[in-house]
Amino acid sequence: MRPIVLTEPGTIIEPSELIINPDGSIYHLALRPDQLGDLVFVVGDQGRVELISRHFQKVEHKVQNREFVAHTGVYNGTHVTALSTGIGTDNIDIVVNELDALVNIDLEKRTPKGTHKALRIVRLGTCGALQEDIPVDSRIVSAYGVGMDNVLHYYAYENSDDETRLVNNLINATDWPENIPLPYVAKGDDRLVEVLGHDNVVGITLTSGGFYGPQGRQLRAVPAVGDLNESLSAFSHEGLRATNFEMETSALYGLGGMLGHRVCTMCTVVANRLRKEYSKDHHGAIDRMIAEALERVTA
Repeated sequence: MRPIVLTEPGTIIEPSELIINPDGSIYHLALRPDQLGDLVFVVGDQGRVELISRHFQKVEHKVQNREFVAHTGVYNGTHVTALSTGIGTDNIDIVVNELDALVNIDLEKRTPKGTHKALRIVRLGTCGALQEDIPVDSRIVSAYGVGMDNVLHYYAYENSDDETRLVNNLINATDWPENIPLPYVAKGDDRLVEVLGHDNVVGITLTSGGFYGPQGRQLRAVPAVGDLNESLSAFSHEGLRATNFEMETSALYGLGGMLGHRVCTMCTVVANRLRKEYSKDHHGAIDRMIAEALERVTA
């Protein structure tokens, strides 16, 4: 995914648009530029931040504001930040824009910098598998994120050729329902997908705007599209299957790509939606994912 246009260096961004706290930190994340690592692991759950930072050789900074918890330190000689986002693409919209602002906007002069810095941003999450042969506690790495939410529809972007092929194929193959938003597609960073995907499942991740109806779950309220999960499970594209549901990757890949960052998602499978199974020890599986990701990305 590429931007059609970006705000040019020298443009002054007004105080109502770029909000800086009195201590010089960015509004929601409460981080200053010197408190951010070059490698950022993002997690939905606040409690998972400490599960990452306890591996650090040194923790240099901790901060919490609302659902956003950040620990910055050193692992294998790499300056790393572990950051919680909360649940959903709306929070990813906040997180990616503010991470980008910390490295690519001069916060004192309130203008984009003339030189661009690319962060590596890796999401470590949980998901539900959409293929019967993908066991719980295994790991899925997202080659693409398919947005079933609406966040990226508010940005001026254009797709690459491979993203365009995928989204057109998905709409046609599933006879996409008219009563839900049209999907969008964004691609992950090829190198990170290769490194994290080795010996793990690599596939197409579906990012929903909710946990229950938007993922085909039914408690008392009945989903508007009853057979959507079956259509998605049957979908494949250029050797990749639709592998899993989660709630953040599409916005991470879309905004990260537009703003020139290297992004990737790795998720632990806590549920297999087709087999109706749930992990008996997802905490242990998540710990193993964290250790593997830290070693692979900092090697």
